[in-house]
Amino acid sequence: MQNYNVKEIKPNSFFSKPVYLDEVFVITAPEMPFTEQLSSLLIKWKFVDVVSEGEPHGEYIRSASPPSVKSNSGGGVTQESFTAISQQSDAVKLEKANIFYSGLITYVEKMFIKAIITNDLDYKDVTEKIRSIVEYIKEERRFLIRVLKNIEAEMDKNYLAIHSVRSTILSIIIGTYIKLPNHRLIELGVAALLHEVGMLKLPQNLYLSQRPLNASEQKVIVTHPVLGYSILKSFDFPVAICLAALEHHERENATGYPRRMTSDKISLYSKIIAVACSYEALSTKRPHKEAKDGYTAMLELLRNEGKQYDDTIVKALVLSLSIYPIGLYVLLSNGKKAQVVDVNPETPRFPIVQVFGDVTPDGKIKTVQTAANVLTIVRPLNRSEIED
Repeated sequence: MQNYNVKEIKPNSFFSKPVYLDEVFVITAPEMPFTEQLSSLLIKWKFVDVVSEGEPHGEYIRSASPPSVKSNSGGGVTQESFTAISQQSDAVKLEKANIFYSGLITYVEKMFIKAIITNDLDYKDVTEKIRSIVEYIKEERRFLIRVLKNIEAEMDKNYLAIHSVRSTILSIIIGTYIKLPNHRLIELGVAALLHEVGMLKLPQNLYLSQRPLNASEQKVIVTHPVLGYSILKSFDFPVAICLAALEHHERENATGYPRRMTSDKISLYSKIIAVACSYEALSTKRPHKEAKDGYTAMLELLRNEGKQYDDTIVKALVLSLSIYPIGLYVLLSNGKKAQVVDVNPETPRFPIVQVFGDVTPDGKIKTVQTAANVLTIVRPLNRSEIED
């Protein structure tokens, strides 16, 4: 690997080999230009160098002998034999995921209202709900993630429920990737779903504010982890779940709150929820900011400014969603628009995409695996480009 100073890379150069942030995370493939926008982002986020085994050129140089692309079964495939998923089956599964997600939002809204009115929180009921979420994610993860991306969250109406559900889904995905046993996945899920329960004790106008909070308001907001811990403890939730509510704003470099804990003292569930929450916050529209696309949000997390997050957990999120997260809209090298619908664990920088308007001869939606020198992602697309 050779180091390249970001400022010295000419805009729109094509590297002959992938460019990495730290020898693990790909930020451009040979078919993707190192754009001025990417360079500006890296400089803004204080990435001084990137690494690559290749060299920058003024134009893309196609390899004389492209590597073969393998299917998940290990057999060779050609561009003509890319997988096509049934339009009906795909649509049905996506609609079921939509219904499942909406049901979760409704469940959490009702749970929070009940907690406020009756001062009651049923550990057994929440655990059974999380058990069903874990099983659903194991079976239909990619469709559920697409729903998270496709639905424009109305954060001004039910912020706590939406944030809690999205963070829970991402936390369970991370937990699955690091191979937590099922009982710990369920415990993690309960912790994630209730990590913001302390907010129920605070005025909505604080956490839904469209303006910067003043000093006194900020002091009120930072009490919610302690309030959450007290609430869960009063209902005899397991200590690990109570601690997750208390510590989810702690940071590896001791800059978090409420106790400014260092990495070695922060619980695993808290570390996972911190990363899931941060990605969810970056990639979801808020009353005071627009959402970043999944690719940009991933880069920002990878930057890990000040080493706030556990590197292992950040890598687990990136590798389970890919640098081009499921649900991301992208422009392909053939000029067509597509949406990432699944990761390819064998080659994470070449995810599986669904091409807009492309159908097979029998009328099925075409789903293809991107591949070097065959079909590649040029760049992410924003929502306005999709709607054009």
